[in-house]
Amino acid sequence: MEEEKVTLAQDLIDTVNEISAITDYRCAIKKQYCNLARRLKLLTPMFEEFKESKELISEDTIKSLISLKEALESAKELLKFGSEGSKIYLVLERDQIMNKFQEVTVQLEQALSAISYDKLDISDEVREQVELVLSQFRRAKGRVDTPDVELYEDLFSVYKQSSDGDIDPDVLRRLAEKLQLMGIADLTHESLALHEMVVASGGDPEESIEKMSMLLKKIKDFVQTDNPDMDAPANGNSHPSGVGEQVSDNGSPKSPVIPDDFRCPISLELMKDPVIVSTGQTYERACIEKWIEAGHGTCPKTQQTLSSTALTPNYVLRSLIAQWCEANGMEPPKRPGNSRPSKTISHCSPAERAKIDALIRKLASSNLEDQRSAAGELRLLAKQNADNRVCIAEAGAIPLLINLLCTSDPRTQEHAVTALLNLSICEENKGSIVTSGALPGIVHVLKKGSMEARENAAATLFSLSVVDDNKVAIGASGAIPALVVLLSEGRQRGKKDAATALFNLCIYQGNKGRAVRAGLVPTLMRLLTEPGGGMVDEALAILAILSSHSEGKAAIGAAEAMPVLVEVIRSGSPRNRENAAAVLVHMCSGDQQQYLAEAQELGIMAPLLDLVQNGTDRGKRKGRQLLERMNRFVEQQKQAQAQAESHEHEHESRPPSSASHVDS
Repeated sequence: MEEEKVTLAQDLIDTVNEISAITDYRCAIKKQYCNLARRLKLLTPMFEEFKESKELISEDTIKSLISLKEALESAKELLKFGSEGSKIYLVLERDQIMNKFQEVTVQLEQALSAISYDKLDISDEVREQVELVLSQFRRAKGRVDTPDVELYEDLFSVYKQSSDGDIDPDVLRRLAEKLQLMGIADLTHESLALHEMVVASGGDPEESIEKMSMLLKKIKDFVQTDNPDMDAPANGNSHPSGVGEQVSDNGSPKSPVIPDDFRCPISLELMKDPVIVSTGQTYERACIEKWIEAGHGTCPKTQQTLSSTALTPNYVLRSLIAQWCEANGMEPPKRPGNSRPSKTISHCSPAERAKIDALIRKLASSNLEDQRSAAGELRLLAKQNADNRVCIAEAGAIPLLINLLCTSDPRTQEHAVTALLNLSICEENKGSIVTSGALPGIVHVLKKGSMEARENAAATLFSLSVVDDNKVAIGASGAIPALVVLLSEGRQRGKKDAATALFNLCIYQGNKGRAVRAGLVPTLMRLLTEPGGGMVDEALAILAILSSHSEGKAAIGAAEAMPVLVEVIRSGSPRNRENAAAVLVHMCSGDQQQYLAEAQELGIMAPLLDLVQNGTDRGKRKGRQLLERMNRFVEQQKQAQAQAESHEHEHESRPPSSASHVDS
């Protein structure tokens, strides 16, 4: 019983401490939240004296305190929602929130009333304090303070309106000010709070939550229109976070809408250096570093505790962002020069360091068996964790592994290239591998090695190519033709590795021509039409990049791709439909009447209209662009037909010329 008493007392103390840590209540009934939290904090001395007491405690008292603990847990959840929940929800659902306040107040009052304080070994001063709290709960039980009526009425009026044109800007301004939604951080917090409610609903939110999201968008659009420079970064490259395409005064598209996945959840800006935290969420490096440095130990988006403060570069997302920028005629974001983390220090134990040093000595020997075994062990060590990757590089393994890339022993060669692949996961090692002269050796393995070694060489080139400068060096090294060969003749894994590397390399404009001249387009077309080949996604993504290059566009036209692309728009996956449309937008740009005519003959209009209505955001945008070109082409055809018919009619109605006869 004594152990149970101490545990229960500590649980009660911990719960009140957690309540004390909740601050910054986010709504119009802030007073109720603050009063509730303040009253509960006054119970801590009772719990502390109860914990220190040496008196025996009855089972009834234990039961009463357990009921109080349950009431405190209910209060904590209510207060937590008042701090982290949606401000819009808290105001619009004020009746529901106040009812919850009443329920929690009654629960606390009943739990406190059921405790027999005579049987608790607490001081008179503490008992008087508890009785004061109890009397306050009794008075609060039947009283409801009136919330901000004007705020509720303003918010409700906008909530009920369906069109933007009828909303009074003064009302939106009052809402933004009273709800304190005047900056990017506040708007982001509110957006995430509503998102959490959607997640809590199992992805099937009530209509009211969806309407609240639309209401938030109206406030957000107003605030950003009223103050376009709000929270803008120093370089001025801010992008509005409203949903839907921006339009200029004359109704024409102004700039592309940035996909939500490409925005940092904290700043809402296009990410330059996306990194992954331990919860799996991705943020802009500078933003999440600032968040962690401020003392936060949770993930801003999920509120989960961060098990580690390590930040892992999200190379795939960075590549996709660069591709999207190029496809939309935007300059890909440059990573800030000061965002590169300071030199990583490995935390290998002395025993691990000694083991690595011994392997390095074997690697440097002239004995083939020693080289093979050492390269194999380093390959495995580099695969295990980040500390090993740093330590192995510090020990000088990279130049020695590069020397083994051209060995005549296939197994040693495979170990060496795979060890470099695993080492390249560490960002600092990427530069060291390239500057140490690894590219010729990796290309050699890609051309001449065993199939597994070739696959790993392709994967290494992808890993190295996430650094922009390396894209140029890899393109100049002769790697692209070898990657195209592997894409054509490799096993499924090899094709995937080669496609990923080619995709990343072709983001750089200078590599597109090299890829086209290496025969990449015919290879991609074969993959597109290969039954059960499983490479359609990759082939279309690469074609979408190549189609923006003049040589690429010509090669795609020569490969007679139009029927395949139209069929993908008709029946492909959402992502493939958008990529096929992107290819056709480039194919049909300029004076390309033959492609427009072919697309029309293939019946593109119906699937194109469906894409505009039901495609992804990018798919809709590309579909609209292609539809505009098709409509102009059809109109020009009609005009040409009308002119031809007019000329023909004019010719038919002209009287025949009569010859002049002169009698002799």
